[in-house]
Amino acid sequence: MLPQDIETTAATVIRRAAAAGLMVATAESCTGGLVAGALTAIAGSSAVVDRGFVTYSNEAKVEMLGVPQDVLARFGAVSEPTARAMAEGAVARSRASAAVSVTGIAGPGGGSPQKPVGLVHFAAHGPDGRTVHVEKRFGDIGRDAVRLESVRTALGLLLEALPE
Repeated sequence: MLPQDIETTAATVIRRAAAAGLMVATAESCTGGLVAGALTAIAGSSAVVDRGFVTYSNEAKVEMLGVPQDVLARFGAVSEPTARAMAEGAVARSRASAAVSVTGIAGPGGGSPQKPVGLVHFAAHGPDGRTVHVEKRFGDIGRDAVRLESVRTALGLLLEALPE
């Protein structure tokens, strides 16, 4: 059972994409498929959700989404360039016209002074060809809380990428 606000936003994404005749995809790292899970929990999602990529490793990001290895080497997996490449790759490698990506550090370990636990990068690539990036610093609020807040942010960003 999803929190009500997540279910409501996911349902709005499904409705808006269906009304526009568009399909969506997700490209997820630290959320491990939770965004796709929220979308597919909504009745009617099969007409809208094309696929979800769970690309937890750097190798998966390269192989499944086409994230350039030099982007990962230069900026790291948790970065704006990687989030952008993930969202764009999800659209390029699917039948979707819009996609959202999530890459971050959910914790409890894995953080550094430059990239602390709770840092998450998001990107949405819309049917207009634009890619929008959002960076959130949720703090060390616990792994489950970081992942849940990331789902909220990702769904909101995907909604913004869709035509009204």
